[in-house]
Amino acid sequence: MSKILYSLPLLILLLAACNSSQKNTDTTDSAAFKSITELGFSSYVKDLAADSFEGRKPFTNGEKKTIAYIKNAFEEIGLTPGNGESFFQKVPMVEIKSTPNSILSFNGAKGKIDFKLLEEAVLGSRRVQPSIDVKTSEVVFAGFGIVAPEFKWNDYAGLDVKGKTVIVMVNDPGYYNKDLFKGSNMTYYGRWTYKFEEAARQGATGVLIIHDTGAASYGWHVVRSGWSGPQLNLQTADNGASRAAFEGWLNADAAKRLFEFAGVSPDLIEEAKKPGFKAVDLKINTGVAIKQEVKKSTSNNVIAKIAGSQRPEECIIYSAHWDHLGIGEAIKGDSIYNGAVDNATGVAGLLEIAKAFKNAKRTPERSILFIALTGEEEGLLGSEYYATHPIYPLAKTVANLNMDAMAPIAKTKDVTIVGLGQSEMDDYADRAAKKQHRVILAPADATNGWFYRSDHFNFAKVGVPALYPATGDDVIGKGKDFGLAQKADYNKTRYHQPGDQYDDSWKLDGIIADLQLLFDVGYTLSMETTFPKWKEGSEFKAVGEKR
Repeated sequence: MSKILYSLPLLILLLAACNSSQKNTDTTDSAAFKSITELGFSSYVKDLAADSFEGRKPFTNGEKKTIAYIKNAFEEIGLTPGNGESFFQKVPMVEIKSTPNSILSFNGAKGKIDFKLLEEAVLGSRRVQPSIDVKTSEVVFAGFGIVAPEFKWNDYAGLDVKGKTVIVMVNDPGYYNKDLFKGSNMTYYGRWTYKFEEAARQGATGVLIIHDTGAASYGWHVVRSGWSGPQLNLQTADNGASRAAFEGWLNADAAKRLFEFAGVSPDLIEEAKKPGFKAVDLKINTGVAIKQEVKKSTSNNVIAKIAGSQRPEECIIYSAHWDHLGIGEAIKGDSIYNGAVDNATGVAGLLEIAKAFKNAKRTPERSILFIALTGEEEGLLGSEYYATHPIYPLAKTVANLNMDAMAPIAKTKDVTIVGLGQSEMDDYADRAAKKQHRVILAPADATNGWFYRSDHFNFAKVGVPALYPATGDDVIGKGKDFGLAQKADYNKTRYHQPGDQYDDSWKLDGIIADLQLLFDVGYTLSMETTFPKWKEGSEFKAVGEKR
């Protein structure tokens, strides 16, 4: 799920010589910069976001069209296949269409309470089997559902949830108390993916996350649209048997009603935000029946490269996910989720940067890999598969530069670096930004866990320094409030909705500057012999040093 952060706008790179103490780091290449154009960029976005691509969902006709389009574009640019003689990396995935009963019911001393699926709750299962039949399961409220020894937090302490259903809160305690965890900077413990993973490790039969728009950073409509169709996962040896039998969400009002039905204090959620909270048996139970249609197949990462002239075994990876939500629940009569911003813009940027490298006067000394990834919207699946099945050795992978949901708004004075402070990639971005008379800053709102929400995260997990830049807030001539309002409007009215379509009113000059900045960073790295490192205090430093 790649909610818009928008990716870096501003000012055309200065075409004067760069002073650098590094060998061969002159990125002053007017031919390369001029290869990145509004016309080329907009043409790619319009094509990929057209209705004929059917929302670009993996396993559909939309995937076939999309990956063929990207392969052809790579070939037209003059790139070579990135996986031996092929432009594709097969990604084994399983599609599960879960059809639960239309009502989720709970039973207790007061009788029964029902919640309507999609409107008040969503349900599914990752188990690769034709049906899920949970006759009865006791329900426990387990706070945030977090086990984090380094933060002295364990919501499952002394709790046996085998056979039970746990209800947990989204985000982590730092969202509510800056003295806990990393304060407002969400950790991976706050992500919905972690909640499901931990509940399964604890042996739970079911897990339901309480949705909160502020803590989740997106509205219920995002959950609803994401769960209204088939779900995709990577194939596993155990066919998902290690996961909870069912997973899902409850909206905030439904959770409030459920707690009232269970006869527990409305202060319970507030208590769960404090250290020392103990899980509470709600003394109610639920049963879940789900019919499932299962399809195993392969999706595709699309990969191309430019071979390095001096050190071809070392590579720099540019990435962007090609997938979106496909055809789903209609909103205002439109059922095609085009994903123009999210993420036709990223793929268009990938192609424009490829043009720049191809047209550079000097061939990069290290190889440049361009990967259009599958399954980001389903849980970063394509990047997870590449990171665990790398085509090029991780020890020789210099860095990852990721593009996701680039902003078609005006230029900004600042550049947001998601995860600022993690690695020396910040320093490369800072040097490139200064050439544009811009500054790099951390996100204004770090409560959303941006660093864990796009494909760069899977590269970071295996130790590859990753850079995920996003648009700043301070729009030139209009100020910070205007920039924040633009982001908020997209997130509310178009993010993960059919309304995310190309618009001729888009402002593209800022995106062009963003792409030039990203080219600058990668080209500089391609001419060096050193590898960027993780900084002290980064959670990825240890694994990075083991590569």
